[in-house]
Amino acid sequence: MASNAKLKGWHYAFLCYFTWGTFPIYWYPLNQSAMPAEQILAQRIVWSAVFALLLLVIFRQGRTVLNAFRKPRIIGIFSLTAFLIALNWLIYLWAITNHHVLDASLGYFINPLFNVFLGWLVFKERLNKAQLTALCLTIAGILWLAIPAGQIPWVALSLAGSFSLYALIRKLAPMEPLAGLTLETLLLFPFALAYLIFCAAQGNLVFGDLTGLQLAVLLGSGIATTIPLLWFAIGARQISMSLLGMLQYISPSLQFLCGWLVLGEQLSMGRLIGYTFVWASVIIFLTAMRQKAKQSK
Repeated sequence: MASNAKLKGWHYAFLCYFTWGTFPIYWYPLNQSAMPAEQILAQRIVWSAVFALLLLVIFRQGRTVLNAFRKPRIIGIFSLTAFLIALNWLIYLWAITNHHVLDASLGYFINPLFNVFLGWLVFKERLNKAQLTALCLTIAGILWLAIPAGQIPWVALSLAGSFSLYALIRKLAPMEPLAGLTLETLLLFPFALAYLIFCAAQGNLVFGDLTGLQLAVLLGSGIATTIPLLWFAIGARQISMSLLGMLQYISPSLQFLCGWLVLGEQLSMGRLIGYTFVWASVIIFLTAMRQKAKQSK
């Protein structure tokens, strides 16, 4: 039974990371529309809230969210996480619609290393030699992109930073994934809806001119946001953190391939050298994780 559960968890985690990795292709039809990233974000929040509420009713977790509204501390914490995840979504959507998919993939390559840094900074976790080497190589890659290559990788740094802080705060204020996501989207919902109404009043709302495919992408964004998160939650409970961490790199690897091979983004030699530093740090990081997992067994 245990081996079957592990296999099942591996499948769910793989589905989650594979889906996140192909998100640039999912959102690509909206690149051909005049809809700015802010409106896409607002639409995503609205439809995510609707779909999350539907799932909340189906799985009977509504009481958890209702109880949270009676606790100002919980609302304050989740208001902060809602802001961070909305910021992360906005930067990611901007990156896709403005042809910066490679920069976005870099952000998710360095995200686990940001987590290690925050663990050292906040929880005083000790860094072994492999983790310290990986962090140094990551910093070298970022500096290379910022100085010789002539561009600060702000998309990558913003994505990694916002998602790492989001994960950190959610770790300190745990709630079931579905209930937590629903609470966050409900807190963002009034602002997103008000923004869309304002755009409509100004005559700037892009909706009626969308093609059938673009409309389907927009309306399906709630499902595309919520389902992978539930897959992640199921997988995380059934497999080791080491295996989960290794599988995590499926997502940025696929995003990188989508940006380079499918969407035709240019990869200059300067950027390639900076990325190579980060990839080397990832290999060292994953090798150390694997060795640690073998020793623990």
